[in-house]
Amino acid sequence: MAKRTSTAKSADADDPGQTAALAAGTHGDPFAYLGAHPLGEKSWVVRVFRPGVETVELLTGKTAIALSPAGEAGLFAAVLEDLGDAGPGAYRLRLRAGGTTWEEHDPYRFGPVLGEMDEHFIGEGSHLGLWRVLGAHPMARDGVAGVHFAVWAPAAQRVSVVGDFNLWDGRRHPMRLRGATGVWEIFLPEVGEGARYKYEIRGADGIVQPLKADPVGFGAEHPPATASVVRDLDETKRGGRRWSDDAWMTSREQAGRRDKPISIYEVHLGSWQKADNGHGGRGRPLSYHELADKLVPYVRDMGFTHVEMLPVTEYPFDGSWGYQPIGLYAPTIRHGTPSEFRDFVEACHGAGLGLILDWVPGHFPTDPHGLARFDGTALYEYADPREGFHQDWNTLIYNYGRREVQNYLIANALYWLQEHHLDGLRVDAVASMLYRDYSRREGEWVPNVHGGRENLEAIAFLKRMNEVVYGACPGVMTLAEESTSFPAVSRPVHDGGLGFGYKWNMGWMNDTLEYMKREPVHRRFHHHQMTFGLHYAFSENFVLPLSHDEVVHGKGSLLNKMPGSGAGSGNEKFANLRAYFGFMWGHPGKKLLFLGQEFAQPDEWNHARSLDWHLLDDPGHATLHRGMQALVRDLNRLYCATPALHELDCEAQGFEWIEANAAAESIFAWVRRGRGDAAPVVVVSNFTPVERSAWRLGVPAAGHWIERINSDAADYGGGGRGNLGGVASKPVASHGRADSIEITLPPLATLIFELAS
Repeated sequence: MAKRTSTAKSADADDPGQTAALAAGTHGDPFAYLGAHPLGEKSWVVRVFRPGVETVELLTGKTAIALSPAGEAGLFAAVLEDLGDAGPGAYRLRLRAGGTTWEEHDPYRFGPVLGEMDEHFIGEGSHLGLWRVLGAHPMARDGVAGVHFAVWAPAAQRVSVVGDFNLWDGRRHPMRLRGATGVWEIFLPEVGEGARYKYEIRGADGIVQPLKADPVGFGAEHPPATASVVRDLDETKRGGRRWSDDAWMTSREQAGRRDKPISIYEVHLGSWQKADNGHGGRGRPLSYHELADKLVPYVRDMGFTHVEMLPVTEYPFDGSWGYQPIGLYAPTIRHGTPSEFRDFVEACHGAGLGLILDWVPGHFPTDPHGLARFDGTALYEYADPREGFHQDWNTLIYNYGRREVQNYLIANALYWLQEHHLDGLRVDAVASMLYRDYSRREGEWVPNVHGGRENLEAIAFLKRMNEVVYGACPGVMTLAEESTSFPAVSRPVHDGGLGFGYKWNMGWMNDTLEYMKREPVHRRFHHHQMTFGLHYAFSENFVLPLSHDEVVHGKGSLLNKMPGSGAGSGNEKFANLRAYFGFMWGHPGKKLLFLGQEFAQPDEWNHARSLDWHLLDDPGHATLHRGMQALVRDLNRLYCATPALHELDCEAQGFEWIEANAAAESIFAWVRRGRGDAAPVVVVSNFTPVERSAWRLGVPAAGHWIERINSDAADYGGGGRGNLGGVASKPVASHGRADSIEITLPPLATLIFELAS
């Protein structure tokens, strides 16, 4: 039986510096001093540091041994003799303060959690499961439940985890440094899921940083509070989630292919709809469960194939829409917990919808609880502000040349795809990553090692990210928001590309919207804004994006970009927008539409309020808004059901002009083809308010051409002029073709014809 045979004072009198360092919060190696340590043959010293505690007893078996105050206030110690090599074993502590007595385990009696291989891969920046070892993980050690905390802070003198469990006192739980990796770790017994925490970091200069949220934290407090929250990713330990989307996960490889229909509904989860649409549409955001019940069936009914979420990685400021994230590993608590987010993912998959995350690896905000100067140095960001500070957004830029930072970001991509079963990543602001002089004047940027403007480190990162993601997660897609002429963005890395699956076609969006804004009488002078995109349409795998960026910052809604009259059933604004949507869905390229555009939301998007859903029931507006909604639904369904409209979206052989030069009439016509014997489709758009009756159109084959879409149909709020029942071709040459059809081409309308089989 262990017995105390000497005083704590005599045990510690030879090293007052360590006790003073503990009390001052400057001790950088607490595990070498606290806990149980051998003194000699069969003798051990146990030290406990608990500021504010009056007495401490060590409990081993049925024996209670009093520890004596030693050195600085809060330090208690005892020397134990007649022990074996194992020391005092799994002891507990009994503490008393203010008349209250309680028991707890001593965190400094537990050994390291990280293994040698984890250290090795972290050190070389190749740990692709980084989130499994860093962050806060509930687990059991030696039969004791608690949480393992681990964080990367290589320049720190001392790192402590703080929270409600230790009165946010950085002296109480300083962590263990794991060699050259720069990772600090500690297992805190009896801490559990839901605990709030941050890291207190004493930098290399001895200055204590503002408390930092966990860079690999899986949960966060509701903003404006900023603490991380312990969340257990392994729900099966608690008898919880066992994923039910196996069928989707094994079949999704088909859903993202270039020859498959991809029509994306881009949504800001907080403003699609509010739980209480009173208060001017400014009620509570929907929860993940409510979004599963309401958003998912809506998107499926509308015929979209994918949902793309504006960033849901935790962010402090609502007005950033998620584009200034701090919790890159945490689904935002605004809509619920990570488990509830997974329920939303499963609901999407159960409805046959892919789910894409808008991902932001290009920059991060300067908020003091975030990554900025995390360990007192420019750890995650470039140190030179000419490289590391983004002037447009007042944010910091990741140091892509640091292997650990690349590892952090690439592992984050895998985290969302593997842990949360997401189906794709839309990578934000790629252009800002590719160029060192992006949005900078001469002298405000640092050239690369060759004297050029390309950010070689960022390019290497993007290539590596795409290689890893596509290699590890079959069936996923990556999409680049890239607005420059950087070559081969959506070509494989082994073919000299960046490796993305798709690229947003920003040029097409800008040109066509500029054309559509013009009064029809002036469009003849800008005809080739609508045709220019076909000169490069197959140089990349393009998505045609009408995104949130086009309906914010005073740009107005899509509807109000359109010229024309205001109210009434003949509203030219609606007719223009319907014709534009028909043009877009008939054009080569995958599709993307931002929330509200599908029913012609008239007001500019406001992240703080709901869409104007009441317009669908307003007697003065419902016909036009419901008509637009019906058109988008039918366009999506036709696009998905018709091989000629999607199989060769990214291949030149899938497109052929019929009429590209009718500038005086503002008419465009073309052929879309699929593979093999797929029936061809003919698309024709009239962007003037003049009806063209008996208009002859050359067709690629003789036969009966069925009118599949007419954007002027009465069901869509139009005038009902068209070609019901279809049109039979005649052997009359037109547009360089032997056969032609004679059609009614309504004003401000797009028609889509398919050859009957």
